Order: sequence, then C-alpha cells, then structure tokens
Amino acid sequence: MEKLKMQSMDKVQYNIEKIREMFPNAVTEVKRGEKTELAVDFDVLKQELADTLIDEREFRYQFTWPDKQKSILLANTPVTATLRPDKEKSVDFDNTQNLYIEGDNLDVLKLLRETYLGKIKMIYIDPPYNTGNDFVYEDDFSQSVGEYAERNGEYDEAGNRLFQNTESNGRFHTDWLNMIYPRLKVAKDLLSDDGVIFISIDDNELYNLKKICDEVFGIDNFIANISWRRQDGQTNIGIFARVKEYILIYGKSNTAKIGRMPLSDKAKKDYQYKDEKGYYGRGRLREPVRGRYMYDLISPTGKIVHGPWLIPENEFRELEKQNLIHWPEKEDGSPRRKIYLSEMLSKGQIPHDFWGIEFGTNQRASIEVEELFGKRFFDFPKPVSLLKNIILLGASKDSIILDFFSGSATTAHAVMQLNAEDGGNRKFIMVQLSEPCDEKSEAHKAGYKTICDIGEERIRRAGKKIMKELGNREQELGKGGQLSLDSLTPNPSPLTTNSLPLTPTLDIGFRVLRLDSSNMREVYYHPEQYTQTLLDDLTDNIKKDRTPLDLLFQVMLDLGVKPSAKIEEKEIAGKHVFVVNENELIACFDNEITDKVVKAIAKCKPLYAAFRDSSYASDSVAANFAQIFATYSPNTKKKVL
Repeated sequence: MEKLKMQSMDKVQYNIEKIREMFPNAVTEVKRGEKTELAVDFDVLKQELADTLIDEREFRYQFTWPDKQKSILLANTPVTATLRPDKEKSVDFDNTQNLYIEGDNLDVLKLLRETYLGKIKMIYIDPPYNTGNDFVYEDDFSQSVGEYAERNGEYDEAGNRLFQNTESNGRFHTDWLNMIYPRLKVAKDLLSDDGVIFISIDDNELYNLKKICDEVFGIDNFIANISWRRQDGQTNIGIFARVKEYILIYGKSNTAKIGRMPLSDKAKKDYQYKDEKGYYGRGRLREPVRGRYMYDLISPTGKIVHGPWLIPENEFRELEKQNLIHWPEKEDGSPRRKIYLSEMLSKGQIPHDFWGIEFGTNQRASIEVEELFGKRFFDFPKPVSLLKNIILLGASKDSIILDFFSGSATTAHAVMQLNAEDGGNRKFIMVQLSEPCDEKSEAHKAGYKTICDIGEERIRRAGKKIMKELGNREQELGKGGQLSLDSLTPNPSPLTTNSLPLTPTLDIGFRVLRLDSSNMREVYYHPEQYTQTLLDDLTDNIKKDRTPLDLLFQVMLDLGVKPSAKIEEKEIAGKHVFVVNENELIACFDNEITDKVVKAIAKCKPLYAAFRDSSYASDSVAANFAQIFATYSPNTKKKVL
C-alpha cells in the first residue's frame, strides 16, 4: 500500500534524473535534514560539457533581467494544490473531454505537467500585452501578504495577486518577464515532440518575448512571426496608426509539424486551365537561377527549349507520359507542370507570415461576442476565424489544444466550430485566472462577476449556436430531422444555460475545475494543545468541506490520469465507488470498508485502486488488505490518501 504524494511533479529531481542518465558521474547524493536527495556536481558537469571551463567573470552573450534566476526556480518548484470539479457550472460533465480550469495558470500548468507531459499538440496563448493598463500575475517571493496589500491591494476572489504594471513602476519589463518566463518553461513540458506554440503579442514586449522563446524553446525551433492586421480600418490619432499585432510560432523540437492553409479564393483563380481531369494551375519547371539540370526539349511546334531545369530529364519524360505537362500556346514558351485544383484543395497551401483582415479583426470578434450575449464585454477579443486558422496549422483533427490565458474563450469556440465543420475530435483545455469584472463594466451589470463566468457562458452559448446551425444544415441536406435543442432566448440569465442535448459526434460540453488548496488537512499544534478530543478529530486527514469527487480528482492528478477521463459512479458491495476509464482506476472513499468491499474491488482487477487511509472498518481489514489484492489482483497498484 503506497501513500499518494499529493503534490505536482518535482521538476528539479526529474531533471537531475535525466542528467544522471547521460552523466552518472556528475550526480551525487546530499543530505537535507532527514531526507537524502540527488544533486548535481556542477564542477564535474562542466568538465563533461566543455574542453575548457568558462570563467564566471568572463563576458558572454546572454539575455537576462532582475529576478530571472527566481523565475527559473519558480518553474521547477512543485505545488501541493489540487483541482476541484464543479458539476453545476459544467456542461455534460460525465461525457465531455473538454476542460475549463479556473485559477492561476502557473499552478494549474504544474498540476497538469505530469498528466499531460508530452501530450499537448498545440498551445495558443494571448497573454497580457504589458501596455501599462493590463493586470498581470505577480509571482513575488520577497513580500509578505501584508506588504503587498499595502502597496497594491488588488486580488481576485480566490486570493491570487494581480497588479497593474504601469510604466512608472520602474520594473515595467522585469515584472512582465518574471510573469511569462516560468509559464512558458512549464508549458514546454506539456507539448508533444512535434507540438507547436502560438503566442499573440504586440510591439511592447515582442522582442523580449522572442528572446525568451529562443531560450526556452531553442532558437532553431523558431518557425515564424506572423504579422496580423487586427483592425478593419485605422484611427487618425497620434503619429502612426498601429493596425497590426504579431503571432510568434515555435516548435517543441525540430520535429514540430505545421499544417497548411486552406486554398484562398484568390489562389483558386490561378487554376484557370482545364483538361479531362479538371481544372489545373501551372508549376514552374524552367528556372535560370535554381535550375541545375541541362538538357534540351522540343515543343509540340518543333521549337527547341533550353534549360536549366528544376528536374532531371527522366522525371520530365515520366510527367509527359502521364499528361502532366502543359505547353503554352506561345511558340517559345517554357513547359509547365500541371497542378490540379482538386489536389491542392485537399493538400492546402503553404502558410505565409502576413495575415490580412480576411483572417478576422478585433472589431469582428467584438461583434461575435455581441451576437452571443447581446452586449460587448471585451475590448479586443480574438476572432474565431483567426483561431480556426491557427488550429488548422498547429493541430490535427484529434489533438488536445491548450490555452492558459483563455480570456473570452475564443479558442474553445474555434475548436468546437472547426470540429462541426470538418468532423474533427479536437479537445480543448482552457485556463483562466478568476479575475473580477470591473463593477462599472457591462459584464458585471449583466451578472458576470469574473472573466471565468463570461468565458464559461460564452462556450455554452457558442455550443448551442453551433448545434442549431448543424441542425439547420442537416435539414437542408435532407440527412436528418429536427435536433432536440433548448429554445433560444435572446438574453438568458448568466450561468443558467448549461443544459444542452448533444450529438454523439460533437463534444460541446466542458468540465469545470477550480484550483484550490490540497484536500489534505494541514494541522500544526503545540504539544500542550493536544487533547483526546483533538486526537480523535485528527484521525481523518481530509478537510471537512471536501467531497468524494474532490478526492477523486486529486488522486487522478497524482496518478497521471487525465482530468477529462470518463468517470462512472457505481455501487460495489454496498459502497459508492468511482470507476475511471473503465478499469484504469477504481476509487472508494466511503467509511467502514470491509473485507467484502476490498475483495469485490480486487476482483474487478483495476490498474489502480485508491482508498482513504482512515476508511477501514477494523484493524483486521487493514491487515488483510494486501493479501486480498495479492490473491485476486496482484498487479493492481494500491494507493491511499
């Protein structure tokens, strides 16, 4: 029987293990209190990595700022928090594979790191731009809560610290860099080897962000910097109209995969020629600069055409046999290769790094939100069309897509919309700090207390809208009757439109989880404070306000089981149990567990079995526990909390 560790991955020890695999002589053991841990002998490691040592006083190229070392440590420090489910705010909790997580995204990323290590194909984030008006996270190590409150006093409803990073701050860039750096460090671990990250940013921190990404992801893994025109028109204020933003793209490794863009209407016009196979365009074969194959060709009119050519002669003759060569009507024209429209429609075109208003704008995005809510709640949301194109480039049809600055939840909307259009099964994970809405804002007046409230409701309404459009489409195509949808009211009350019927193929649900402190009690008493009553009360190490479902999610995170996993609630031998992913995990947190209950669960042969440490009906049950599992399911890994 093993105790659950009840904390996120210790990245320092994980990294040391990796170093030990390559340089075992550079890793040693040190004593810290009563605990023995692995540690790196950096002098030995330096010797292994260079034939000459770098003098610490020697100048070198580097990108740094105040507190950078603390940011690195912060990324590696484990947390003892947990994620608590909220079924009432969720949509289709039992079946959905989508997640919406409320809380500080750094702690959330750490909790997800072990479970989703190398499993996220695409990340998109739209972090605060550091304009001097954005509230950003402050991960400060040196100030007490009282000192911070006296200086600033801004908190969200969960007690997370927020501050307005004005240019008069003196740490204007430092604070922003300290915020973004550890989050990108942890996020990289979640990406698959072929995964990619897209980051929206403006001029204020573009170059600092580029340097951070070069360091975190590697300069060789830079893919592109897209300039996106975010405005339909332009203002006539100031000395220069700023109408663009940027989208930085990096891969996790050199195996990162980027998709192609759908063929634009403009590009389709290039396929103007036609033969018995259909419409086609023309690809260049003769190229004076890049061509390296020299041979002569004779046109159908008898004209000799000289090289250099891009392909060898035998390849040209093969294309000719397949009727894939287009000879122009001009007598002295060079032959071209036929490229069929049907082929390009399925393959797509290589993306470029300037995206115009056809990809959507902030104004159109505001209208999208207004169409869902009846009012504009965000000043500069991202349009669904922009995110759809990003997802097409960065993810496949069954990928998990993470956005840990969820904001208006455009990413979730785009995932559902794209799945509805192409039959994909993409899943989303949205993470958003529970930032309070300004009391004077339209959102607060409409009943939304936090950004999370708006984001969750946006997903509910977008899902309902998509389902209605699907129903209309099916009727038009004659492929089905009416879909059973709730009646659409123009302005339903906030947080009440979460009862949606779903089709078997389109997941428009989401499971709401909330970052919170550990489910385990933290009890500290002086010896003279202990009484028999207190000792009796301490036999249960679980906080009194925590439910069995809360405990289940902490166990799932600890065991690396995805919080989006299928959960069934059953009764086994008279006790309530959770069955996760069929038989991957069976958990029972009821009291008075008997030999009969243990035997019934063991006979199910789960991969993991989890119980409360204080739940056994008697000492004999605890003593028999291991033997029962050894008899009926010896391979089950048994855990207690």
